[in-house]
Amino acid sequence: MATAPAFVPVQPRRTRDWAPAWRGFFGERLRNTIYGWPEPAFDVPIRTRKVLGFTIHIVTDPAALQRVMLDNKANYERPDIVRRILMPSLGNGLFSAEGEDWRKQRRIVAPTFAPGAVAAMAGLMDAAAQREIDGWPQQTTRLDFAVAATRTTMAIIADALFGGDSRLTHPAAARHIETMLAAAGQVRLTTMLGLQNIDPSLTMRRARASRAWLHATLAALVRERGAGGGADDFFGGLIRALNAQFPAEEAAALAVDNAITFYVAGHETTANALAWTAYCLAAQPELQEICRTEALATLALPASERAGAMPVLQQVFEESLRLYPPAPRWDREALAGDELAGVRITKGDIVSIWPWVIHRHRALWREPDRFDHTRFAPEAKAKLHRFQYLPFGGGPRVCVGMRFATVEALLILARWLAARRLVLPAGWQPDPAASVTLRQRVWMILREEML
Repeated sequence: MATAPAFVPVQPRRTRDWAPAWRGFFGERLRNTIYGWPEPAFDVPIRTRKVLGFTIHIVTDPAALQRVMLDNKANYERPDIVRRILMPSLGNGLFSAEGEDWRKQRRIVAPTFAPGAVAAMAGLMDAAAQREIDGWPQQTTRLDFAVAATRTTMAIIADALFGGDSRLTHPAAARHIETMLAAAGQVRLTTMLGLQNIDPSLTMRRARASRAWLHATLAALVRERGAGGGADDFFGGLIRALNAQFPAEEAAALAVDNAITFYVAGHETTANALAWTAYCLAAQPELQEICRTEALATLALPASERAGAMPVLQQVFEESLRLYPPAPRWDREALAGDELAGVRITKGDIVSIWPWVIHRHRALWREPDRFDHTRFAPEAKAKLHRFQYLPFGGGPRVCVGMRFATVEALLILARWLAARRLVLPAGWQPDPAASVTLRQRVWMILREEML
């Protein structure tokens, strides 16, 4: 039997060699951080560059990454420059905090994302996926899958964590988040100089307006709940726990910061992962049929058992995360000297970690640009270095919502595959664009009639 041709998903243009660092402050490289990566980056274990006085080490060696994120983690913290970029948007919530503040906040939120708690939320995840389908036209039509995914994951976060507050599912919210994140991911000179709040560019003016809207909306939710937290849900429990461990004013500020963190990160990354997985399935009809059959077979199961009963779909999802990691980059700053991949690291150096590059590195993966879901079959997955696959980060700061996001994505994909077949419009392909997260600029998926 003939086999389907290898599928190589789209990616932005690469260059033959490293470009001068200043090129990253202008044009497409400013707007899209995964554009123009040089071919040598996908071969070497580490590359050191000088950028505006900063020494930056781009590290792709798994053993070195393990040292940064786990074995010698105390020596590597989020850089001041990154905190300067993210603090206006995310404050000092779990994503931004360091040290004891981070540990306290992590302990507070961790029970919400434990296996039993996630299983208890599976029903509302499934219901949100079905509501999205119910709003689709019956006939064959085009669908912006990224928008559909965002609508669904926003509804799930609102229902699961914030008592279903309608302000968090308003279409304006998605627009403000997109504007804010697009600006936050751009390495601008004004930001590096600490002048982002007076940057006169249209991009930054819009970003400041979106940040203000988001902060005001979540601050209103905190005020309305009061120090007692109101309802017995994630948000209420968070407010009560913060008030038990921090002074009232600080607790209120941290409640807002964490509400923004979980609201934004809790739906944005999963929505992007869903859209990219849909693209990879639509481009491979035979594989889509296998996953569709698997999904249909699970619909009779309780929602809490369904995600674990779709091994091929899970492999497809994990391979899509490899090729399109939701967070394509993060950075750490060395607090003292060290050595990584044979290179001396000095105090103040920046270690730049790029899952976008690590997941496509030729020393780590066979034919890394090709889609091959069997990389994540149990026997193959067991052979991977724990720090060569980082869609949710690694070490103690691995994403606390990893299980939530995975179960959510599989339940949504199962409902959608069971209801429709996905087809790419003729001659169309997505255009990956990265800032803080990895998005697509245009996403048009053709749905055939309900079968």
